[in-house]
Amino acid sequence: MGRPRKFNREGVLTKALPVFWNQGFSGTTLQQLEQATGVNKSGLYAEFADKEDLFFHSLRFYFQKRGAQEILTAQPRGWGNIERFLRLAEQQPDGQRGCFAVNSLREFPLLPPQVRAMVSDAHRKLRPLLMDNISAAQPIMAAERIADIVMVFFSGFCIEQNLPAEDAGNGDRIAGFIQAMRLL
Repeated sequence: MGRPRKFNREGVLTKALPVFWNQGFSGTTLQQLEQATGVNKSGLYAEFADKEDLFFHSLRFYFQKRGAQEILTAQPRGWGNIERFLRLAEQQPDGQRGCFAVNSLREFPLLPPQVRAMVSDAHRKLRPLLMDNISAAQPIMAAERIADIVMVFFSGFCIEQNLPAEDAGNGDRIAGFIQAMRLL
């Protein structure tokens, strides 16, 4: 009979997520994960098949916790929901910047196939939620086109959040973006 675990899965994911978020998949070492989680290699491998599996579960945990779907399905639908969604990319209380999923796109070809599939699926599911909110605002332009613009802005904004504060731009760019989108 093996020794009982001295950690829980959610705790490991909570501690591994910022390491992957900051270092990326390929930039994260097993030693960094051991140090961050407080779980040794054998303990991590008893819970997760390998680094790829831990990354996959960290990303899935992130999608479950970030609240994007809840924000974009809240009533009333409209630009307020989209603005709250975009603000997910601003610096988080725990110091993370941008969006873990968008950051992961930067190394998309290097990601394990199941991670690429999960990121692609999340991206596909986001667009109709944005379109529902845009349609509720009765825009002049087609909601599909505006949703594309919102998604591109979100990705770019997320990546820019990784810049030093003095290089990231001035003012409330999200509010300015929403103001411009309301004119479409």
